[in-house]
Amino acid sequence: MTTWNYTSKPDFILMGLTDSKEIQLVLSVLFLLIYLVTVLGNIGMMLVIHLDAQLHTPMYFFLTHLSFLDLSYSTVITPKTLQTLLTSNKSISFMGCFTQMYFFVLLAATECFLLSSMAYDRYVAICNPLHYSFVMTSRFCSALLTGSYVLGAVDSTAVMICMGTLDFCKSNVINDFFCDTSPLIALSCSNTHDIEFIIFVFAASSLLLSLITISVSYVSILSTILKINSTTGKQKAFSTCASHILAVTIFYGTLIFTHLKSNKSFSLGKDQVASVFYTIVIPMLNPLIYSLRNKEVKCAVSRVTKKKERALDK
Repeated sequence: MTTWNYTSKPDFILMGLTDSKEIQLVLSVLFLLIYLVTVLGNIGMMLVIHLDAQLHTPMYFFLTHLSFLDLSYSTVITPKTLQTLLTSNKSISFMGCFTQMYFFVLLAATECFLLSSMAYDRYVAICNPLHYSFVMTSRFCSALLTGSYVLGAVDSTAVMICMGTLDFCKSNVINDFFCDTSPLIALSCSNTHDIEFIIFVFAASSLLLSLITISVSYVSILSTILKINSTTGKQKAFSTCASHILAVTIFYGTLIFTHLKSNKSFSLGKDQVASVFYTIVIPMLNPLIYSLRNKEVKCAVSRVTKKKERALDK
């Protein structure tokens, strides 16, 4: 069987989303607008949190890093996608492809664990409010953040080690718009059963561990909220969690749909739609969800704007 590697054929070819020039143009304009909103929204969120002292709390510490992760993994995917849509150059080098895949898995896995850290923060705030300042110290928050990155790095390194053992034969055409594990495994002429199983175990472990943490936290939160007598108290408690619940539902829904199944069952249509959603659309949605549904962020934007206006007037 004829095999190749990065020394004989240095490039993969990304097929992209469509062959139609008209649709490519529409998608390129749409993705560019989404990416601009993503960049502005996430940088704006980080700046507002940095500039407003009232947002220097554990919740917004994590939200700052969520914005950083969303901005980063959108940047890993979207610019190359725009290049393939706008130009005839659809190639990506062997090392470039694996680098893109490494950072995407790293950032996505880290976001899973960061979302679970945010859920735990809400659990402590609502279920143990008197102990909140003693539990959610800056040192403990930094430890949770570091742990999220370390676990993400372990996940992505394991995936890269597995993918690095594969031989690729005949075709170097990737039936996707970025370098993901499923379409790359489909190109391999190696026996991929063990590799698929290992990657599945790591992906499932990351998703389930973080989902269990989130689920347990929110079951406890729901139980506590239901014990609150006043309707106003219940609404206030729930409002602090609503944005996070929405973000978690959207992120995990598309991630589970795409990755927790056999790589051989990769569907060029449905899986690509899901992939577009969680790689390009969700990074734009998160800052909108956390700003439009969050009175504290709205007030902070107002305070920062007024402060800048007063500074300019002087």
